[in-house]
Amino acid sequence: MAETVLTNPGQSPARLEGWRGIAADWASDQRAFKNVSWGKAMMWIFLLSDTFIFSCFLLSYMTARMSTTVPWPNPSEVFALNIAGNHIPLILIAIMTFVLISSSGTMAMAVNFGYRRDRVRTAILMLVTAAFGATFVGMQAFEWTKLIMEGVRPWGNPWGAPQFGASFFMITGFHGTHVTFGVIFLIAIARKVLRGDFDVERRGFFTSRKGYYEIVEITGLYWHFVDLVWVFIFAFFYLW
Repeated sequence: MAETVLTNPGQSPARLEGWRGIAADWASDQRAFKNVSWGKAMMWIFLLSDTFIFSCFLLSYMTARMSTTVPWPNPSEVFALNIAGNHIPLILIAIMTFVLISSSGTMAMAVNFGYRRDRVRTAILMLVTAAFGATFVGMQAFEWTKLIMEGVRPWGNPWGAPQFGASFFMITGFHGTHVTFGVIFLIAIARKVLRGDFDVERRGFFTSRKGYYEIVEITGLYWHFVDLVWVFIFAFFYLW
């Protein structure tokens, strides 16, 4: 027998508590997250699933590194660059990290101006963020090219444990793919912001209700996640 919750006339139906309330929300075709838009909720769910994937990659890398009997290559030597005759360890990785962290700042400012409905500044800051991201991907491509020319392969390398190459290409490649898609998404949303799609509610992909710039915040959630993941990669892969 269906359970009916009685309320006073003119008032909204009372909400059930706990799991029964959640089931009632989904079954009655209501918005399950009462105070959060579907777009933002789905982005959080996607980021949660992505967290599990990156966690599995990092745990697999740490397991391989701690279980191998062959010495692991020294990151300070592998990722060093010779500049003006000086052997500088991790200089490229440090610059990449600075660029990506800086992009989080510009993205946060873009979200701020988006909620102020400042189209021009929002679009400019999103494009600056995309430029930072493209710079990061370019430097990562240079890093990959350098290591491949030095003999690093997924099945081996000249310096030690053969698992190093597979771990490196898998983790940095998966993260670089996320950054690349983020750059494309940033450019697409910045274009829509600049031409006023969110002010006139122009039809098209990722166009929210008139006057709402929430998609800018959703894009920011994704971008901050990508930056946060890089901090863990930097700590566990390059500094360990």
